[in-house]
Amino acid sequence: MTIPKLFGDLFWVWVGSEFLLQLVTPTSRSTGQLKDRGSLIILLPVVFASCWLAMWYGEVHPHTMLGGAHWLRTAGLALLILGLAIRWTAILTLGTTFSTNVAIHATQTLRTTGPYRWVRHPSYTGMLVIFTAIGLYERNWISLAIVLIFPTAALLYRIHVEEMALTEAFGEQYLHYRKATWRLLPGIY
Repeated sequence: MTIPKLFGDLFWVWVGSEFLLQLVTPTSRSTGQLKDRGSLIILLPVVFASCWLAMWYGEVHPHTMLGGAHWLRTAGLALLILGLAIRWTAILTLGTTFSTNVAIHATQTLRTTGPYRWVRHPSYTGMLVIFTAIGLYERNWISLAIVLIFPTAALLYRIHVEEMALTEAFGEQYLHYRKATWRLLPGIY
């Protein structure tokens, strides 16, 4: 199997998994307190429009990144696999409390195991790695900027909303957890 075929297949597996998560995991008002504040309505279009635009731009414009070095596609594929692994591990760690909208379930507890030992939002870390993978795979600086800047801004708003909801739900326990962990990238942010 070629790198472009494998990258394309994994990209569509990711897109499909994100749509499946939207169908299977949203919390309704009857099963939890919704605290989304419109973040999902912002996040989804920004992420998918940015990915599409970055990939389109990278395909119709010259490869400007490191002279279009072919190994960047291999690096992009490796990062895509890593990003998927991080995102899916974070989702599986939360189990039934994972929700595509920001919501707190009545029986929910604060998870501090698995990837949540190191960062508070590992599923978003996985997404950022996926976005970086797309930019590297396209081998174009503008593609990389498109796929990182806009989705990262949307994710930062979403993180702000989530952290307000978690602070409200778990109080001092969450504040202590915040002090002991990084937001997205261990040792950096």
